[in-house]
Amino acid sequence: MMASSSVITVPAFVEAGTQVRHFFGTRRHAMGLGLEVGIPRKGIAGSALSSWTLSVKQVHGTGALVVDRVLAPTDRFVGGWDALVTDQPGIMVAVRTADCVPILMHDPKRRVVAAVHAGWRGAVAGIVPKTLALLESRFGSRLENVRISIGPSAGVCCYEVDEPVLDRLCQGVPGWKKVVRTKGARTAHLDLKALVKEQAQAFGASPSSITTVNLCTICHEDLFFSYRREGKVNGTMVSAIGLSVKRE
Repeated sequence: MMASSSVITVPAFVEAGTQVRHFFGTRRHAMGLGLEVGIPRKGIAGSALSSWTLSVKQVHGTGALVVDRVLAPTDRFVGGWDALVTDQPGIMVAVRTADCVPILMHDPKRRVVAAVHAGWRGAVAGIVPKTLALLESRFGSRLENVRISIGPSAGVCCYEVDEPVLDRLCQGVPGWKKVVRTKGARTAHLDLKALVKEQAQAFGASPSSITTVNLCTICHEDLFFSYRREGKVNGTMVSAIGLSVKRE
């Protein structure tokens, strides 16, 4: 993991050379973005000046928006999605989080990237394996080539969940006991990052291709917004990934 004053990057993606740009944002980085939901914006902090950045309405589901054409200033994306996928150079797909998990994916062979927003609902519903399946079916990705990075989120140290959440985990996630730490009769701490990683590996992703930024958004008030800690949405971090424009 490499951290600047405002964003976090991972060596696994940096080593891809100039093919891909990415970042997991902090609260300091988020303040200056001014992204509008569903409206592409050009040249935000953390991206190349020529790049578009797109963030959409997130609904804690498993739907994915595929951006397979060049964007225009007049484009508007009305609807709700929790994964964005593109094979278009110069477009950074972005997700916003404040305790949920941002997940970035990159297939350097097929030149396609994805940004995924996963709270416990989306994780239980399988948004990560569904996005990987989309990369396979739509773009011909092979799972052994897909690099996955799991970003800062509520950590198992702080993320307490109650009986309704545990019931959903029990019903929807095989091996769910591996990602919870029992606290009381009706509560437990959920390791959301581990849940996402387990699902990716169970679907066929290579363990060596998955990296995790082990920072808890609830613990680190100086770095991250946290809905759980603050009791309301004071702000969200932005995480994004995009293919670089090839230079002639």
